[in-house]
Amino acid sequence: MRDYLPILIVGGVIGTFAILFILAFLIDKRRGEKDERERKISDKELIRDLLAYAKPYKKNFILVFFIMLLSIGYEIASPLLIGSIEETVKGEFSLTKLWIYVAIYASILVVSLVCTYLQAMILQKTGQKILSKLREDVFTHIESLSQEQLNGMPVGKLVTRVSNDPNSISYMFTNILVTLAKNVMVIFGVLGAMLLLNYALTLMVLCFVPFVVLFTVIFRHFSRKSYREVNDATTDINTFLSENLSGIKITQIFNREDKKLKDFLVKSRTLRRARRRELLVFGIFRPLVYMLYVSTTLCLFYFGGRAVISGGTVLGQVIASGTIVSFYLFISRFFNPIQSLAEQFDALQKSFAAAEKIFTVMGIEPKITDSPDAIEVDEIKGEIEFRDVWFAYKEDEWVLKGVSFHVDPGQTVAFVGATGSGKTTILSLICRNYEIQKGQILIDGRDIRSYKIASLRSHFGQMLQDVFLFSGDIRSNIVLREESFTDEEIMEACRYVNADRFIGKLEHGLDEKVLERGNNFSAGQRQLISFARTIIHKPSVIILDEATANIDTETETLIQDSLERIKNIGTMLIVAHRLSTIQHSDNIIVLDHGKILEQGDHHALLAKHGHYHKLYMLQFTKQELISQTENS
Repeated sequence: MRDYLPILIVGGVIGTFAILFILAFLIDKRRGEKDERERKISDKELIRDLLAYAKPYKKNFILVFFIMLLSIGYEIASPLLIGSIEETVKGEFSLTKLWIYVAIYASILVVSLVCTYLQAMILQKTGQKILSKLREDVFTHIESLSQEQLNGMPVGKLVTRVSNDPNSISYMFTNILVTLAKNVMVIFGVLGAMLLLNYALTLMVLCFVPFVVLFTVIFRHFSRKSYREVNDATTDINTFLSENLSGIKITQIFNREDKKLKDFLVKSRTLRRARRRELLVFGIFRPLVYMLYVSTTLCLFYFGGRAVISGGTVLGQVIASGTIVSFYLFISRFFNPIQSLAEQFDALQKSFAAAEKIFTVMGIEPKITDSPDAIEVDEIKGEIEFRDVWFAYKEDEWVLKGVSFHVDPGQTVAFVGATGSGKTTILSLICRNYEIQKGQILIDGRDIRSYKIASLRSHFGQMLQDVFLFSGDIRSNIVLREESFTDEEIMEACRYVNADRFIGKLEHGLDEKVLERGNNFSAGQRQLISFARTIIHKPSVIILDEATANIDTETETLIQDSLERIKNIGTMLIVAHRLSTIQHSDNIIVLDHGKILEQGDHHALLAKHGHYHKLYMLQFTKQELISQTENS
């Protein structure tokens, strides 16, 4: 009994750790049931979706597999060679035999190094191709989502899905999967070599394997949870930064820098705590595996050393000193991959957590899609009709209630009414940014759902109140679509809308740099650029949504002149609070709480002395007061 006391002590220590971690696992499992219910994608589904991206490059992975087999030969053969060298040195010494062993060892080492280099190069190139394809698919899918869906997703979250998360998945293809496969094959190869060398000592090593499996299962549970927490905390910070950096002017105007800093620190500390938990999980697992390695080595030296010194046997097998040396190296080769598996498994959980986030976004079905029989439309005359249209952004909260009207091709129709009456909603529905719940919208006598979305929108030109300019230059912001235009054609469009007046004064003209969101231009200049990029594509239907709301009087005069010219291009739909900008419209539709109160031209509506007349008189009186104040 005394002879086996050291082994019993080692077993007791390992058993105690095992019991403690099993209890921690069971407790956390019960607490984490809610978290598991929230998971939308299983590991099996994640692996299937990820392998779909690797499938086009299966030849590359097969080539890497065969290269990897050559490098594994070094891991398995080197302990046997070193053991043979030890026996050669200890027994009848032969310098020739020693040089042969050394030459073989060196050759295997060189082949292993070359294989490792080739493997890394092939995997990196393949991984970057997969990464590019994944990013492209995520970005394309986000673009396919409707405005309603995008409005419910923080921009920072989407940025994280496209930029950060694919990097984790790329590492899985370039390193983790192949290394995992290599480590698994090394483990089984080493086990096979040990069995052939001495099955008794191999059985002793295998006694520790169940504990390796147990600790790995428990580690998987905690590491997956910690990575999900880190991922969520990172997304929260990116979302916070995206929103607050975009609105930093408001923060500065209201002196809220300290408040925003406190909010940022809260999110930063949350991320720090999540990363600490992540490090704690990994910091416990690897030492545990190392403890098993040391315990196995101690048992080897204890049993094997006793057998060599006393001339005894282990399970009936004689143990030689060369066998002890080989087994010592084999145990190192056996546990090194397991320790490496800890790191690789750690990174794999990170990849799975990132993949879960990505495929959750990609699993969102676009609410607005082309019907199977949707058609391309080469030309639109501009006839628009609403037939008893009902629409709500939220269920049972109707924004439009049975709206019906007709617009003839080439007409200019204006929509007026109080905020929330449904004016902008009508324009969004015509472009099919949202789907209506009841009724029908027709363009040129056909339901808009019978047209392909991209084809339909290509015939619309939209000028919004909040003009969005992209970083680049003026030319790229005017020519947004794929059509190629000469500088003369671009300048002709600019002259048509009076944008040439300020562009001609710029040092670089059309090549003038545009900063993010066009912050180096005034609101009026941005609006004129918006007009130019709308006109250059010669749309059949022109939509103006409060296009003159945020501009000065001088620029408004230029835009009014532009509007008179634009009327000749096609059908024009205008939403405006300034009734002076719509007086010459062919038809004015007055809305209130999602219903049409009245419609007609400017003079007819004034003659009715209805809602439009009240709005006009209110604005007219207000304008007179402003004029009198300025004159006095």
